[in-house]
Amino acid sequence: MSFIIPQNYRQRLLPETTEVAIKMVKDAFQQRLSQALNLRRVTAPLFVLQGTGINDDLNGVESPVEFPIACMGGRRAEVVHSLAKWKRLKLATYGIAPGYGIYTDMNAIRACEELDNLHSLYVDQWDWERVMADEERNLDYLRATVERIYDAIRATELDVYHHFPHITPRLPQHIHFIHSEELLRLYPHLSPAERETQAARKWGAIFLIGIGGKLSNGEPHDGRAPDYDDWSSPNADGYCGLNGDIIVWDSILQIPFELSSMGIRVNTQSLMAQLAERGCTHRAELYYHKKLLAGDLPQTIGGGVGQSRLCMFLLQKAHVGEVQASIWPPEQVRACEQAGILLM
Repeated sequence: MSFIIPQNYRQRLLPETTEVAIKMVKDAFQQRLSQALNLRRVTAPLFVLQGTGINDDLNGVESPVEFPIACMGGRRAEVVHSLAKWKRLKLATYGIAPGYGIYTDMNAIRACEELDNLHSLYVDQWDWERVMADEERNLDYLRATVERIYDAIRATELDVYHHFPHITPRLPQHIHFIHSEELLRLYPHLSPAERETQAARKWGAIFLIGIGGKLSNGEPHDGRAPDYDDWSSPNADGYCGLNGDIIVWDSILQIPFELSSMGIRVNTQSLMAQLAERGCTHRAELYYHKKLLAGDLPQTIGGGVGQSRLCMFLLQKAHVGEVQASIWPPEQVRACEQAGILLM
């Protein structure tokens, strides 16, 4: 997306009140998320060893921030992009039973990010992961999990309204489920971003299923790494994919607003199929992938909910820099100042 200055934007909260509201949103939502999915909080790493396959490769082109470790002979570490695979390892270590899981405060640096209203060099999210039974690898289980998360988001939006009555709730009561192939068929002449715009505007909140796999036009709706979300397995709706994104409509910026990426994780079959499709079967020799293929990791569902993203949307801000301290291009800072958008 490109940088947006909304017309007639006004601050609904002063900066000092915004700080109070940010804490309220974060405290309330993580408690609801924990209760909804039976999660307990754990401590997470800021960096992992290079060459283990544990870091999130995102779309496969983003380079992580890395550095040598002097006391380990110069072996290199990478600042995490997310904890998608680390969490599954942790669940195996703790021996967590099906129906229970973990969440953590994930902090990352994405130096390749294009900076705009929603995208920052600094990424903060609640990374969560839950053990599930093999027979629960289906759309019904995925949808039920999405609905629990969405209910937690809506309840937190009502908390904001009760504390700050001039911030009127915007989310619809229910989230609409749609597959990316269905969206392509509805709007065949539009780009993926334009299709998301149409759907988010129409329904207010959608869960877009099947992110990462090729659609009937030969292209994926969006990129997704091949070794955590399952975007290739056939599902009960006749399409492929057991993952997706929670996307809402932001009336301030007039854009679709992604709050969460999540999904049922790969098993041995879908992992190898997705590695082959992306031409990276060599990853099967990495530490994480070996453990998964050996059956040492539990079947899980997991994802991330953006902390600053959620605060930005619920507090009805125009820029993520209003709820997060980061670095922005000077011309973007000047444009925000002129529009009354106060960056931290």
